[in-house]
Amino acid sequence: MERNCTTAEKRKPASPLRRKSTNPDTCSARAETCDANDHVARARWTLLRQVLRQKQLESPEIQQVSVRRFATFDLFSRELLEAKDVCDTSDAQWVEYRSVHFPEYSALLRDNLGPVRVNEVLNSFDNTGNICVWPSEEVMAHYCLQKRHTFKGAVCELGGGMTCLGGLMVAISADVKEVLLSDGNEKSIQNVREVIEKNKQAGKFGSTHVSSRVLRWDCEKDISAFEDHFDVIMCADCLFLDQYRASLVDAIRRLMHPKGMALVFAPRRSETLSLFCELAQQAGLCVSQHQQYDAQVWDVHLKGVRGSVTGQRLEGWL
Repeated sequence: MERNCTTAEKRKPASPLRRKSTNPDTCSARAETCDANDHVARARWTLLRQVLRQKQLESPEIQQVSVRRFATFDLFSRELLEAKDVCDTSDAQWVEYRSVHFPEYSALLRDNLGPVRVNEVLNSFDNTGNICVWPSEEVMAHYCLQKRHTFKGAVCELGGGMTCLGGLMVAISADVKEVLLSDGNEKSIQNVREVIEKNKQAGKFGSTHVSSRVLRWDCEKDISAFEDHFDVIMCADCLFLDQYRASLVDAIRRLMHPKGMALVFAPRRSETLSLFCELAQQAGLCVSQHQQYDAQVWDVHLKGVRGSVTGQRLEGWL
């Protein structure tokens, strides 16, 4: 996204990072049939009802839609690092994520914080980032490794969830001064702090300063603290909440350095991507959308369109 630009630009290949916010459509797909959508919707409502009643999710149908319907693009391998302490009753575990295409780069993550509790859903900001590493985040991390030589200066990931995998890969692979990993959820950031410390102890960051904080897009105090500061802003799959979409656009516009750019990855979920692009253009940002920016991602996408990825299409992740 670029300031003082009123028209949208569309190109097929992914472009270098500039003040222009590239919005690659990481996995757009055609909608499923009405019957299939109704089937999934009923399953999700059953899931919510059972969670509120504190029942076990015994139905395979419910388990299938309880987290996500498309798991991974297989861009990173995941290896359990060590056995958990017998005194540790949590579901958390440390794993190593290693890039399949750039195996010299890996990160240590704690990517399973256990089930999201009802009180957390009711009393805290958006918990979707505490569930898993979502496919858009995986794709963005892969793309950042591909384009690692184009990152400079200060980088911020917005809405990075419990791992901020994309921003973490920038901190590990790119020659940047600082990386801020952020999310609006305190539980996510508590985990990210431990992830940063674990990777720092492993010597993953070199001279790059890596930090984390709770940063809500609709909080004036959070945004004003970093006005015009970041050369690159990045986020993955953050467009689905209608009530925060305009706040995200405003946050990007204000946080971005006058000569910076934003990198936004999102599936084409209903009209969420197009609505975001419209808001961005109205805010004076120049928007460029890209689909075929990576052969591996595009190949998996096409298989998903044909319904051959775990029997599901890529659109409509829960």
